[in-house]
Amino acid sequence: MAHFKMQVVVPILLLMLMAAAEAKTPPGIAKNPSNARCLIKKYKHCYNLVHVCPKFCPDKCTVECVSCKPICSGASSPPPPVSPTTSPTPPTYYSPPPPQAKPTPPPTYYSPPPPQAKPTPPPSPLTPTPPTPSPTPPTTTPTPPTLSPSPSPPLPTPHYQSPPPTPSPPVPSPPTSSPPPSTPTPSPPTSSSPPPTPPTSPKKAKCKNKYYPQCYNIEHVCPSSCPGGCEVDCVACKPVCKCDQPGAVCQDPRFIGGDGITFYFHGKKDRNFCLLSDPNLHINAHFIGRRNHNMKRDFTWVQSIAILFGKHQLFLSAQKTAMWDDYADRLALSFDGELITLPESEGARWQSTSVPAVSLTRVGGTNNVMVEVEGSFRITAKVVPITEEDSRIHNYGITKDDTFAHLDLGFKFFSLSNQVSGVLGQTYRPDYVSRVNIGANMPVMGGDREFETSSLFSTDCTIARFNGGSVGSGSEANSLEGLELPSLSCASGMDGQGVVCKR
Repeated sequence: MAHFKMQVVVPILLLMLMAAAEAKTPPGIAKNPSNARCLIKKYKHCYNLVHVCPKFCPDKCTVECVSCKPICSGASSPPPPVSPTTSPTPPTYYSPPPPQAKPTPPPTYYSPPPPQAKPTPPPSPLTPTPPTPSPTPPTTTPTPPTLSPSPSPPLPTPHYQSPPPTPSPPVPSPPTSSPPPSTPTPSPPTSSSPPPTPPTSPKKAKCKNKYYPQCYNIEHVCPSSCPGGCEVDCVACKPVCKCDQPGAVCQDPRFIGGDGITFYFHGKKDRNFCLLSDPNLHINAHFIGRRNHNMKRDFTWVQSIAILFGKHQLFLSAQKTAMWDDYADRLALSFDGELITLPESEGARWQSTSVPAVSLTRVGGTNNVMVEVEGSFRITAKVVPITEEDSRIHNYGITKDDTFAHLDLGFKFFSLSNQVSGVLGQTYRPDYVSRVNIGANMPVMGGDREFETSSLFSTDCTIARFNGGSVGSGSEANSLEGLELPSLSCASGMDGQGVVCKR
């Protein structure tokens, strides 16, 4: 018998549970699941991905390409009816008082304005007064209180038939309390509009080396940890921060040497220092900065560089800028003393007629260029400002008259000798052992005196190696071409030659 009862009770419980589930399930998409996609190709991280609409959507949904999430559509209709319901309530609230004003004296204070304007002689003086403030009847409301004592006796019942039109004047006077509730109703829609405005398109980069067809011209989104942008490592086909690769010189000069070790060289403001010196190549940098009275050093940045090779000179500089504009080009370029003008479009190229191996190419529309001497070096230079946020965080004390525009640099060398020296150059020697404290929060390299030069185009620093040899001179035995830098794989995902992992 008990077994029989179980067979009857169990199906009944199952039916009850199914009925409860159906009751909780909302109509619409819950019973008719729907899908949506992002159809804007610009958002490659989300384009054409299928999303299932949420169950609580009444009808359908769309995909917001920026956040790549499905959003219910057509759900904004219920809010509007709420606002009209609140607006009619005030008139209904103020309409009953006039009839109640018959026995009580208080209503006599509100009723006199409309009746006195019609039958009594005083309205004649009242007529000139209202037009001065405004033609609308509500203007008579402030003036009658002074006349209220005299016309109070002639207030008979016929005048109370006029209050039906009078509710319009009282509405503006007491509604001082009513408008506040009406204002919050439109505010919610205004708050919903700003969110879509902030999206900013992420920085992107492509592999520009045609010798890597598997990666060439494929667009990559720069990691969020790359404030200065990124470039694509064509070998690994991955985006890498420009300032996180060997040969980078960025910010308050932060160097990454050829050995992959990061260090800082502050130098001094308004001085020139040798970054690299080799028998056939010499590179100097001019430092700008501000004095920090709370520290024993200057805040410095690389404002320009001079590249000497053979009998030729290349000059790259960031021009002084008060108000920064990304679309205004602030690069100054020259070769052998002649100014170079490049069209402000990505891919624009200049090539020397006297030395065809020398070329300059715009990496971006403005403020970003690549300089190359075939077989010797390739340098990328980007003009960047010190922003108010940077100044606030690091206490730079930057003022509005100068943004301290400077260069973020990336160096690649193809034919260095074993005797190469300089702040950056020495790190490319096979026998070089770093003298900075790698364990420090900010490993600093000293040696201001041995690296300083008398001018930007001078080669008179203590460690100078330059003898004016032609590009590519020197024996292959003493060349670093083909030198294999250490290759590591970091847990952060950034790997490659010359990269050092950090905790």
